[in-house]
Amino acid sequence: MATLVAADYAVIVVTLMISSGIGVYYWLTGGRQKSTDEYYLADRSMRVAPVAIGLTVSYLSAVSVLGVSSENYAYGTQYAIINLAYGLATPFVAYLYVPIFFKLGTTSTFEYLQKRFGTAARLAASIAFQLQLLMYSGVVLYAPALALEATTGISTTASVIGIGLVCTFYSTIGGIKAVLITDVFQSLLMLASVILVIVTAAVNVGGLDRIWEIARAGSRLEFDNISMDPTVRHTWWSLTFGGFFTYLSLYGANQVQVQRMLTIGNVAGAQAALWWSWPLTSVMSLGLCLSGLAIYTKYRDCDPLTIGRINSNDQLMPLYVMDMLSGYPGIPGLFIAGIFSAGLSTISATVNSLAAVILEDFIKPLYRISGKEITATGSIIVSKLLALVVGVACIALAFMGRYLGGLLQAALTIFGVVGGPVFGLFTLGMFTELGNQKGAVIGLLTSLIFSLWMGFGQPKPPIPKLDVSVSGCNATGYYDYMEPLDSRFDHRETDDSYFYLYRISYMWYCPIGSVISFAVGLFVSWISNLIARGESKELDPDLFNPIKAARVRARRLKSANNVQSNVTLDSIQ
Repeated sequence: MATLVAADYAVIVVTLMISSGIGVYYWLTGGRQKSTDEYYLADRSMRVAPVAIGLTVSYLSAVSVLGVSSENYAYGTQYAIINLAYGLATPFVAYLYVPIFFKLGTTSTFEYLQKRFGTAARLAASIAFQLQLLMYSGVVLYAPALALEATTGISTTASVIGIGLVCTFYSTIGGIKAVLITDVFQSLLMLASVILVIVTAAVNVGGLDRIWEIARAGSRLEFDNISMDPTVRHTWWSLTFGGFFTYLSLYGANQVQVQRMLTIGNVAGAQAALWWSWPLTSVMSLGLCLSGLAIYTKYRDCDPLTIGRINSNDQLMPLYVMDMLSGYPGIPGLFIAGIFSAGLSTISATVNSLAAVILEDFIKPLYRISGKEITATGSIIVSKLLALVVGVACIALAFMGRYLGGLLQAALTIFGVVGGPVFGLFTLGMFTELGNQKGAVIGLLTSLIFSLWMGFGQPKPPIPKLDVSVSGCNATGYYDYMEPLDSRFDHRETDDSYFYLYRISYMWYCPIGSVISFAVGLFVSWISNLIARGESKELDPDLFNPIKAARVRARRLKSANNVQSNVTLDSIQ
C-alpha cells in the first residue's frame, strides 16, 4: 500500500497551521474577547455567507465525507433521497423555530426551556445535549484517524490526539469568529477532496456517464424503494420522515446550529443563511454520493474489504486516493487535509457550543445561588478553560468511535436517540400552551430511555449489503493476501429472529424519539393540570412559534376587550 511522502505532509501541516493562525488572529484583533457575547456570538456581527457555510460544514463532517461515499459503494444510492427532506424541513426551521430564539436574545438555547418550563426541564435537556455532542465528537474525531491509518500507517492514537489538539487550540483562543472563518477555509478543502475523487474516476473510466453506467451494472443505482416496512434500512419513507425530523432537531433546537445563526444579529439574515445552507448541503451530499460510485468503478471486481486490504468500508475513499494518486506528490496530502478539515469544523463547533452551554446553564446559575455574579473577565477565563476541558474530553471519547460501527449510521443514530427527544421537548413548549414542566421532564426522560434502548440495544441483525466481487483480484495479485473466498456475496437476507425493536431502521430513531417526547409530555401535562385543578400561568407569547404567538395575542386581546366592554356596560347601568 502506498504511503504519504514529504510533500503530502507539508500540505497537511500548512493547512493545520492556517486553521491555528486564524484562531490566533481573532484572539489578537477585534474586541480581544472581552465579553462572552463576542466569544460565543461574535457580537452578532457575522455576515450571511460564512454562517451559511458554517451551518453546512458543521453538519457535513468527516463522518459524511467518509461515510456517505462508503454508503453508496456498499448499499447503493437510495440514501441520496434524504436531500429532499432537507428542503422540506428548511421553511419549518426558518419561520417556526429560529424567530423564537432571536426574540429571547439568549446564548444557550436551553434558556428558552427555563423561561417556558423551569429549571428542571432546562437542566435535563442540557445534560442530554451534552451527552449527544460528546458521543458524536468521538465519531467525528475517529473518522480522520481512519483516513490516516489507511494511508500512512500513523497510529489512530497519534491522529486523534494531533487533530484534537489543533482544533482545541484555535477554538479555545479564537472563539466563534475563528470557528466560522476556519469553516469557510475548511469547506474549500472538503469540496476539493470530493471533486478530486470524482474527476480522477471520470478520467480513468472515460467520463461521468461511464461512472453511472458501471454503477447501474453493479446494481448500485436505487431510488425507488417505497417499502412501508420500518425494518428496511433506507426507503423513501424512512429517509423522508427520518431526514425531516433529523434536520429539524439539528437546525431548529440544537445549540451548535442555533448559536451560529445568532451570530448574525437579525432573524432575516439568519433565515437567509439557513436557506443558503440547504443547497450547499445538498450539493456536498450529492457530490459525496457520486464519489462513492466513482470509487466503485475502481474496486468493482476486487473489493478491498473482502480481501483484507482495509478493515472497514469507511476507509475506501483514502485507499482510493492513495491507489490512484500516490504518484502525484502533494495531491494525497490535499485530500487528507480535506478530511482533517471536515473533522476540525465539527469539533470546533462542539468545543465552542458545549463551553457556552456549561457556562450559561451551570456555572452562572451556581454563582447566582451563592448570591454572586460572575464578572465579564471571569466569564471569559472560565469559557476558555471550559473549551480546553471539552476539547480534551472529545479526544478521550474519540477512542470509543471504533466501537460504534459504520460512521454514517453511528452519527445518525446518535442524532436520533438523543436529538429526537430533546427536539420533542422544544416542540412541546413552542407549539402548545398545555405543556408544563412535569410533563416536559417526564416526556423527555421516557423518550430518552426508549430511544437509547432502541438505538443501542443488542444484538442487532447484520446490515444487508449489495453484492461485491473479487473475481478480478487475480489480475492485481491481491489473492496472495487473502483467504479463499467465493467471488460473489449476497447479504440481502435479514434475520427475523432478532427482537423487532432492534431491527427498526436507524432513520426512524429521531421521528420516534420526537413523537414520544412530545406525546408523553402533552399527556402528562394534561393529567397534572387536571389533578392540580388550578389555572395555568399566563405565558409570554414570544415563547411560542409565530403562528401560535399571534393566536395567543389575538385571544388575549379579545378577552381584554370583552372585559373592558363589561366594565363600561356596568358603569352605564
